Amino acid sequence: MAFCEIAFRDLTENPFSLIGDDWMLITAGTEEKCNTMTASWGGLGVLWNTPVAFTFIRPQRYTKEFVDAQEEYSLCFFEGMHDKLGYLGKVSGRDEDKIEKAGLTVAVEDGVPYFKEARLVLFCRKKYRQQMTPEAMLDSDIIAKFYPQNDFHEMYVGEVTKILKKEV
Repeated sequence: MAFCEIAFRDLTENPFSLIGDDWMLITAGTEEKCNTMTASWGGLGVLWNTPVAFTFIRPQRYTKEFVDAQEEYSLCFFEGMHDKLGYLGKVSGRDEDKIEKAGLTVAVEDGVPYFKEARLVLFCRKKYRQQMTPEAMLDSDIIAKFYPQNDFHEMYVGEVTKILKKEV
């Protein structure tokens, strides 16, 4: 199956299901070397009159080094691959070639890595990032529940520059 490019306004997927239920892979790097991580937190919307994606990455994640080093990254969405995405979220690319072990195939579009097995790919250009801090948390229960090690996420806002969808 091939991909076709779709317009931002033609994306009809429910972002709550897409991210929260189906999960996504945040992928960055080069054609020669990239890394990916599973994420089930994030968002899609409009900011600065631009379609954007919000992603959150903890400081210890290996993928963060790749996202920080590049201007662009991809968000890949799959169907029926929770086992593989669960594995990719638990194992570090520092320790093994987890992409190969998961059986995914890296492709590159405009210098940005993504996966041929995805059903939907959003290409993003970093526009903003900010470290989350305990002082900014308005609900202290969030800190106790999600940040007992004080490893607060860094938030990235990426302009969605292109969307590819698998042709059916």
